[in-house]
Amino acid sequence: MNSHILVTGGAGYIGSHTCKVLAEAGYVPITYDNLTTGNKWSVKWGPLIQGDLSDSALIQKVIRKYSVSAVIHFAANAYVGESVVNPRKYFENNSLNTLHLLGAMLDTGINHIVFSSTCATYGIPDRIPISENETQQPINPYGESKLFIERVLQWYADAYDLNWMALRYFNAAGADLDGEIGEHHDPETHLIPLVIQSAMGVRPEVEIYGMNHPTHDGTPIRDYIHVMDLAKAHVLALEYLKKGGKSGALNLGTGYGHSVMEVISAVNEISGLYTPVRPVQKRPGDAPVLVADASQAHQTIGWIPKHKDIHEIVESAWKWHKEEVSAYI
Repeated sequence: MNSHILVTGGAGYIGSHTCKVLAEAGYVPITYDNLTTGNKWSVKWGPLIQGDLSDSALIQKVIRKYSVSAVIHFAANAYVGESVVNPRKYFENNSLNTLHLLGAMLDTGINHIVFSSTCATYGIPDRIPISENETQQPINPYGESKLFIERVLQWYADAYDLNWMALRYFNAAGADLDGEIGEHHDPETHLIPLVIQSAMGVRPEVEIYGMNHPTHDGTPIRDYIHVMDLAKAHVLALEYLKKGGKSGALNLGTGYGHSVMEVISAVNEISGLYTPVRPVQKRPGDAPVLVADASQAHQTIGWIPKHKDIHEIVESAWKWHKEEVSAYI
């Protein structure tokens, strides 16, 4: 089967790291990105086509030109707070534009897709750790837009023989261990880069949303998963589908949770710097603890995260921000 893989959003954070892992596995990643949030400098392992998912004709042209055999779909808006104040943007881009992509796939005979989903589809869970059997009740349009596509994939599989895997991941973190690419968002919303930037003096302080959560130190606990482990999971899911594996959804996480204060302490320890903090009001609907049960991913696609230690994750991010980011931005 042809080794060319269409990677939508391949210039983004997780997408670019996945392109590297695809290339290392012998594939040719074809990045399709409109560059509104992606970074051109992060596309290193295959061609870049600048285009929007609303352009079905262009997607079909790219699929035919490169004889694409499968799709890994990252392209989406992913700011939870923004989705609440501007749900139209999220349903048009994350939901409607994905329908355009799926239509282009069906019209060109492509029937394998790995879909970037999220733990936000669960909302506030009843049980921790969260398994794939947990009820999906999103509490924001971002999670709802992703859940909509998961349901579409199920219907398309029945009607059009589409093979799919939805990967619901928790908190992506860290950077390429070789320092070739890393995390850069504008605006930045992820905790680890925010803490690092505050420690470096790029930001005046890092805000902590609530100090009275029912956790051991009062701050929220999250499951931080190294971006290279996430990237590997996408390649394993792709190969699983190509071998005739059953479609479905999998959680991606380490099974370990770390509080905001523990992350800040790890950054301070690794950097030797001090991070100014400012407690602010707790965000409505913010779950105190989100930790994954990812045992199904191990059983189904053979995925085991290698970088579980929060210090190792933070160290890779620190190296990127300290030594590499100035060369690109």
